[in-house]
Amino acid sequence: MSADRALQVCLLGGTGSIGDSTLDVIARHPERFCLRAISGYRNLEKLAAICARFKPARVAVAHPEDVAVLANDLKTRAGPPMPEILSGAVALEQLAAEPSVDLVMAAIVGGAGLSSCLAAAREGKVIALANKEALVMSGALMINACQEHGAQLLPVDSEHNAVLQCLPARALAVRSPGCGRIGNDPALGIRCVTLTASGGPFRTWSREAMRSASIEQAVAHPRWKMGRKISVDSATLMNKGLELIEAHWLFGLHPEQLRVLVHPQSIVHALVQYDDGSVLAELGHPDMRSPIAHALAWACEPATRLHTPVASLDLAVLGRLDFEAPDEIRFPALRLARQAMEAGGNAACVLNAANEVAVDAFLHQRCGFLQIEACVEEVLQQHADPAPPRELAAVLESDRRSREAAASFLRRGRALH
Repeated sequence: MSADRALQVCLLGGTGSIGDSTLDVIARHPERFCLRAISGYRNLEKLAAICARFKPARVAVAHPEDVAVLANDLKTRAGPPMPEILSGAVALEQLAAEPSVDLVMAAIVGGAGLSSCLAAAREGKVIALANKEALVMSGALMINACQEHGAQLLPVDSEHNAVLQCLPARALAVRSPGCGRIGNDPALGIRCVTLTASGGPFRTWSREAMRSASIEQAVAHPRWKMGRKISVDSATLMNKGLELIEAHWLFGLHPEQLRVLVHPQSIVHALVQYDDGSVLAELGHPDMRSPIAHALAWACEPATRLHTPVASLDLAVLGRLDFEAPDEIRFPALRLARQAMEAGGNAACVLNAANEVAVDAFLHQRCGFLQIEACVEEVLQQHADPAPPRELAAVLESDRRSREAAASFLRRGRALH
């Protein structure tokens, strides 16, 4: 990137928690970053406030009828110049592929962010990936698109960003360290990578207690401030399972090289163990501004750092760090995700689709908490195919069929009760 101009950022999913943290970092470094484009979903009032402050040139909303609503709000708040307002799924791809955009912050939750991520990859953009589901669904399709078109894939999830920070200088010398190459270089001597999990709000709960868990209890994450869907995923440990699959593709690591460790304090985000017995770990307060700032700085110049208001870590005050093995009997979602990763083909796509449908049903009181994993397991057994999808249409078809199967499972469950 040119040092004499601000990096032009496209923020997809700008009204969520990742959007909040990204905008905070951008606002603190206006000489380094400029919000060129942004998308939002339902919260039009918040989107209008962001546009009035950051003055993006283009905005994307979900529905055509939202265009006039947002335009009228902006006229009242800010006046000219008005951004170009687009709508629909294709608008996300247009924003991601815009020639003037340097970096795409991919923060749309779930499978809805896949096509725009691929559009950015095919245009050779820097992609700061906060949407793990896009890579989980597409796997090799996304990695190959990045490699073919020279796109740079930088992890924003705190765990994967921590892995990036723990890699040796030789691994970081390549332009895109997060494009499936690391695990295939035996000279790097990586024995295994461990991702940490807080354990979620039900870490100490019994299966019987979880059976009657409420929505409010499931979304009350003990450490991180996140959206409702990812909070439920953390409560089931499916989020950590999806992160295992993401790490598998991001770094080219074999399933047996990937581990999970429950760490309630959420201070150690990941550990990389090497063949010589040494272990490198990245530590910090649970604040997404840290990994986001790292990714944004890397896009400007690798191995540089940006200032954030995240507090310095004082281990003497903290006093102790606790670790324990994950319990895959109480939390089978982690086992299901590992099985999908090992199975390959479309299994991870099926897993993700069924989970999204089941979590949405739970959040709308259409199923119980433990029915989430039951739904995922049945759909995975029915629809997993060892043949890997070779094009986006095949991925979307697997996603569609799995969602239909998940909805059918949940309807049967309601009928039985």
